[in-house]
Amino acid sequence: MHVNEDARIGVDIGGTFTDLVTIADGAVRVHKTPSTPSDSERGVMDGLEGVAARYGIDPEDIGFFGHGTTVATNAVLEGEWADTALVTTAGFRDVLEIGRQARPDIYDFDAEKPTPVVERDRRYEVVERLDERGEVVEPLDEASVEALASELADVDSVAVSLLYSFENDAHEQRVKELLRAQGVDASFSLSSRVLPEIREYERTLTTGLNAALKPVMDSYIGRLETRVAEEGVGTDVKIMQSNGGIITADAARDRPVNTLLSGPAAGVQGATYVAGLAGIEDCITMDMGGTSCDVSLVEGGDPLVTTDVEVGDYPVSVPMIDIHTVGAGGGSIAWTDAGDALRVGPRSAGAEPGPVCYGRGGERPTITDAHAMLGRIDPSRFLDGPSPDDAVRQAVRDHVADELDMGVAEAAQGILDVANANMARALRVVSVERGYDPRDFGLVAFGGAGPLHACKLARELEVPRVVIPRTAGVLSALGLLISDVLYDYSTSKVRPWTDVEPRTLAESFTTFRERGSDRLDTEGGTADSLQFERSVDLRYAGQSFELTVPVPGGEVDEDTLETVVERFHDRHRQRYGHAYEDEPVELVTVRLRARGVVDTPDLHPEPVEGTVDDAVRETRDVVYDGRTHETRIYDRRLLPTGTGFDGPAIVEGTESTVVVHPDQAASVDEYGTLLVEVNA
Repeated sequence: MHVNEDARIGVDIGGTFTDLVTIADGAVRVHKTPSTPSDSERGVMDGLEGVAARYGIDPEDIGFFGHGTTVATNAVLEGEWADTALVTTAGFRDVLEIGRQARPDIYDFDAEKPTPVVERDRRYEVVERLDERGEVVEPLDEASVEALASELADVDSVAVSLLYSFENDAHEQRVKELLRAQGVDASFSLSSRVLPEIREYERTLTTGLNAALKPVMDSYIGRLETRVAEEGVGTDVKIMQSNGGIITADAARDRPVNTLLSGPAAGVQGATYVAGLAGIEDCITMDMGGTSCDVSLVEGGDPLVTTDVEVGDYPVSVPMIDIHTVGAGGGSIAWTDAGDALRVGPRSAGAEPGPVCYGRGGERPTITDAHAMLGRIDPSRFLDGPSPDDAVRQAVRDHVADELDMGVAEAAQGILDVANANMARALRVVSVERGYDPRDFGLVAFGGAGPLHACKLARELEVPRVVIPRTAGVLSALGLLISDVLYDYSTSKVRPWTDVEPRTLAESFTTFRERGSDRLDTEGGTADSLQFERSVDLRYAGQSFELTVPVPGGEVDEDTLETVVERFHDRHRQRYGHAYEDEPVELVTVRLRARGVVDTPDLHPEPVEGTVDDAVRETRDVVYDGRTHETRIYDRRLLPTGTGFDGPAIVEGTESTVVVHPDQAASVDEYGTLLVEVNA
């Protein structure tokens, strides 16, 4: 096939499959290939070869290569990172060990703190001290720094986190210069660059993690770039960040800590875009795969971003899309606890052996098996040699029904009810608990299992409409193709808001804007494609945590400061149900996001002609909430554009299956997106 324009390809590596979405000549093409955990790049190469063989899109036709990676995440979860040292202010060597007073489980006397990213014998002190405004209290003792050189001769990476360096980075920069001059051949991460913000533990931990991950990410990206280039791809590799923006491979090498939620963030971006095409700017996204379910909230077309995220056992304070995860996926195993209560997850059957109905040796019933039992999915549609229904029924009976003294169909429904309860709690965490009413939002469901549960969950939370994208099973890969280039800049300046002068605040924004503009210029951004979004973190005096408030555009003057405070009171009232308008307000952190807006592709598919009846594959009995209904089974590929149908219905796609419940109505929009009216 001859490609008339540069193809854009997004590659997302998951635990089971590597997903590739390619857009060329206005057509969207999807390819899935098994992931290769021991050699992640091999799965990417297999995918590129598959795209070329299946669609005739050769590597040299590719003009954009976006990648979502779990390399940094897996390294953190598995503790497999580089040999790292930490240099810090005298007296603060053990901040990583001390952490916060919060216990992971207040009633567990055997609870253990997470293993420090840098062991104590690799943590070193230097004599220096700044005050809270960045003024020098004690000059840097350069001799104490130079004396560390021999200790650091064999480390792979060095983290430098000095007290109050976010107000004045001179000492940190000098430490790096001195160690370099003494021959320390390691990568460096400075807290004044990685996270120039307050909270000593979080700042030091994030800087330490970044240092520990730099050699890991550098090695992976180097191998990937080499193999992609050898395959014939002539464009640079771009990496998805946790904040939902694309950055260069070199930027990812320098700040791997910014890629910890790379894959899930791409999915949220894709869901946000598809919802926007359907006219829905406020939505909750739900990505349910084989082992977990990730949920997030989008307001006004922008995913909510937070700096309060834990990855594994570690709080990482860089900006990330606010994603809440629960252990409920299609492969989550159903079991009974010591009190004879039915539980689902977090243990999973994984890809091997997988659910019982896959016929690959699985013996424990899963969420997928419960759907098969109730007639909602037909494994023979997407697998060769699935287990007979009797094997699934026997597994549910042996492990759930007999133990709870109930029928097999009732047990299968119970498995789904428990899983839905877990996911409903997660959806409430990102909506109700943050001051948002789910009734004002749509629900975008994707991932292999998300569309199976979405319509039921939407009814429970009174969400009016469910959106199921055409590429629901590979939405993270699609998200890589529509995401803007983003760089976040910040610095903490803790002081009473009454002490903040418009001029000094404007100077901070100007400095950030210049840095962001220079960065985007080097990546080919044009003046009309650049956007700069200003914000500040504020809190009431005496509070421990703050809220991010957008700063109006234009000149920063006294009116601007008043508007920001009013917005803070409003946000506090929305989040917590009250505001203290007479209490003094403090500035905590100044932020700016530099955005290079990309041209989004046209996702219109080829129109499907015919009638809804032409898409009916069969009719079979399906159980909904304990009641059996005769249900039409539709082939999603054959559903005509602009048509609709009533539930109950099952819509079988190439990557996912949609369950439309009785008294619900579905329609197909011009982009092939399935829209379900929940209370039709």
